[in-house]
Formats: sequence, structure tokens, C-alpha cells
Amino acid sequence: MEDTRAEQKEALETLAEFNVRLLKNMKIVQKELSGERLDDTNAFLQDIVNAMNWEIQVVNGTMELLNEGGEYINKEKFNAVIVTLSEAINTKDDAKIADAFHAVIDQFEKLGERVNQIVAS
Repeated sequence: MEDTRAEQKEALETLAEFNVRLLKNMKIVQKELSGERLDDTNAFLQDIVNAMNWEIQVVNGTMELLNEGGEYINKEKFNAVIVTLSEAINTKDDAKIADAFHAVIDQFEKLGERVNQIVAS
């Protein structure tokens, strides 16, 4: 059991650094999708989605540790914003995608805060 917890904490340490860059990039792509689109916006969005998928895998594998001592990450709410973003991406409507990123960014910021708490302990 301690080995599992140590592995989860190690995964969260990696996620902590990764999350900061991902959030920065989410905010940049949101701005691009809000009217400042560049030639590489679609590729940038795909890279961000891939990075989000990696973080989601880590979250799924560490949910027990993330919510140790209380519910810090609500899995249903977290999943709901991801589904909304996915649906927005499928519409190929920049405004809808940018809007969906608001809730996604909020959830990933909460995740980052919780991860930092665990890593610091």
C-alpha cells in the first residue's frame, strides 16, 4: 500500500510541473480561439488536448490520493468539463471551444493547487 502511495505521489510530482505549462498553454490557445487565431492554432490545440489526456490518466490513477481526507477533485465535475470541451472541439466553432476552456482551466487550476498541496507534504 505504501508503495502505491509513493508511486502516486511521484506521478503527482511530475504532474505538478507539467500542469503549470499546460495551464499557460490553455490560456494562450483560448486567446487564439477568441479571435487571435494563428496558422498553427489547430496543431497547438491538438497538442494541448494530448497533454490534457496525459494529465487525466494521472488523475484517474491517483484519485484516491488526490481526495485523501476529503473531496478535493470532484470526478463527475472534472469529467463533465472535459466532455463539454470535447463536444465543442467537434463543432469546430472557435468561440464554443474558447468558452469551454473557461471551465476546463478552472478545474485544472484546482487540480494543480491540490497536487501542490500533496507534493509539499
